[in-house]
Amino acid sequence: MSANFGDRLTEANRRTGSVLCMGIDPHHQMIPALFGEATAEPGSPQAINAIRNFINACLNSAIGKVAAIKPQAAFFEQQGPDGMRLLQTLGRAAIDAGMLVIMDAKRGDIGSTSTAYANAWIGHDATFPSDALTVNPWLGIDTLDPFLARADSTFSGLFVLSRTSNQGAGDLQDQMVDGAPLYTHLASMLAPLAAARVGNSGVSSLGIVAGATWPDDATTLRAALPHAPFLVPGFGAQGAGAEMATTGLLRGASGWEGGIVNSTRGLIFPKTAANANSLADWHVAIDTTIAENNAILNATF
Repeated sequence: MSANFGDRLTEANRRTGSVLCMGIDPHHQMIPALFGEATAEPGSPQAINAIRNFINACLNSAIGKVAAIKPQAAFFEQQGPDGMRLLQTLGRAAIDAGMLVIMDAKRGDIGSTSTAYANAWIGHDATFPSDALTVNPWLGIDTLDPFLARADSTFSGLFVLSRTSNQGAGDLQDQMVDGAPLYTHLASMLAPLAAARVGNSGVSSLGIVAGATWPDDATTLRAALPHAPFLVPGFGAQGAGAEMATTGLLRGASGWEGGIVNSTRGLIFPKTAANANSLADWHVAIDTTIAENNAILNATF
């Protein structure tokens, strides 16, 4: 791996014709029974086997159809050591299959602790292999330094929590400071860092998380960060439609680029797959859902 992350993301957008990102959050209560006993005692052989079957099936459906996958670390952590081994294996299998892997671990700390987190979560050779990591900047911009150093040395990316999709995001991010919302001050601090990491595609390896639920704010953030890739949560289950989700993306020659729109429950737990009687039927339901979501997003171009 030697290409700038922004370039690899752009290539994935173009190759798949998609800005869709499959969130892989193995909610054990929602995994269909055909995969096994996911609701067994967390960390038990039965639960681990069911989750393994489920995430492998998700990955198989994602390959070649979406731009990236985004495993959420918390759902693996709650399954204990064997759950974390599943996350390791998933990251490696996805990378080997040519998929981009965004590890959603939202790490953030200071000094040597951040360095340890960065070594564990960033890069194909990391403990938990990835192409990019979500990070929390709200302890101060200096906390990003170890993550940036590791990302730069491994040609990886970062997505910085900036304007998140949750309803309570404004409690802090909308606080007015010197006449402007706090999230815009963060964007101004990130702007030179992103500009220094722009690849040949015109897309940086330093991106932000910009929730689809705040489309006007996405427009503001795009003006401040013209080259940053956007990781856009909130599409579908959280209420944002396709027009809202694509507001902050970049227009390429033939489709949206400059980011990914995440969908988790809408892609891996659609109602059409809940009562599937066979793995083949489940894959048909998931593949159909992916195609429908790609079409909805692409129609806004």
